Amino acid sequence: MNPLLRLPSVRSAADPSASPSPSGLTQSELVGHADTFARWFLGTGVRLAVILLVGALVLLALRVVIRSVTQHIVDGADDTGSSLLRRVGPLASARRAQRARTVGSVLRSTATIVVGTLVFLLVLDTVGMNIAPFIASAGIVGVAVGFGAQSLVKDFLSGVFMLLEDQYGVGDVVDVGPGAGTAGTVEAVGLRVTKIRDSAGTLWYVPNGTMTRVGNKTQGWAKAIVEVSVDYFADLDEVRGLLTQAADRVAADPVIGTYLQGAPTVTGIEAVTFDAVTLRLSVTTAPAMQWDVARELRVAVRDVLTSAGIPLGGQRDLMAAERARVVGAPGAPTPAEAPEAGTDEG
Repeated sequence: MNPLLRLPSVRSAADPSASPSPSGLTQSELVGHADTFARWFLGTGVRLAVILLVGALVLLALRVVIRSVTQHIVDGADDTGSSLLRRVGPLASARRAQRARTVGSVLRSTATIVVGTLVFLLVLDTVGMNIAPFIASAGIVGVAVGFGAQSLVKDFLSGVFMLLEDQYGVGDVVDVGPGAGTAGTVEAVGLRVTKIRDSAGTLWYVPNGTMTRVGNKTQGWAKAIVEVSVDYFADLDEVRGLLTQAADRVAADPVIGTYLQGAPTVTGIEAVTFDAVTLRLSVTTAPAMQWDVARELRVAVRDVLTSAGIPLGGQRDLMAAERARVVGAPGAPTPAEAPEAGTDEG
């Protein structure tokens, strides 16, 4: 037999480490692979584990902070000094819940994207890949998106700041200014658009970025204002007393009266025309209740002025004719029997 054919067996007998394993590798090769894996595990593997662990801890910490921020929003703690007013009513509760959900969702998504991207890049760098092309590509994509979706980014950022600043919420009556040109009740608040239903029932979708200014008519407190134009020659002191009497009657109402906050105010002469003098009656009310209070004030003002015989501006002749008609009605006292206006009886 050829001696060369017997060489491997002789080598195997002399060097046991050269005998093949079931996987086809020699013991020395197995030891080398194990050593290489150990070095990788103790070096690169540990670094990868640390990166993933730190990323998970950072993300967990951010979620805890986000939860605290959203709870802060729900509690209504801000600088307006009207958090107590916003704690009541189902609309206020829905508003706080929607703000918390939206802000929490945005912050959680942002934190996940930022932390996930950083962890991904660090992992690639640890395993030896060049991350410079990824960073350059991300920059190019960011610039392209910034130029191509400027309005979308503007709407998104405006929505985020609107929610954080609590400019308005579900149930508020707002006027969103000349840019959007819409006024009505807020039905839904999103990061890109706000849904507003006007007095005619039309639902408007207003992009947040188009709102150059926002007037909120139902936040904190409100004012019910009623202007009354009485006859030019009416006794203004008497008229002021009657307006205060009308406000007191509204304040005594078991339902409407609960919405009044503070005493009513009757200001001086607001306007003077050739046949009328205008006075203003105002009272502070709970938010979103100024319109109901103003309607009740008008009814009360009309009743007290009619009972006192004080005509509105330009209505002197009509009131005199109406009084004459009432006096001449069947069963009513005759003009001779009826007491004259402005005279004392007995």
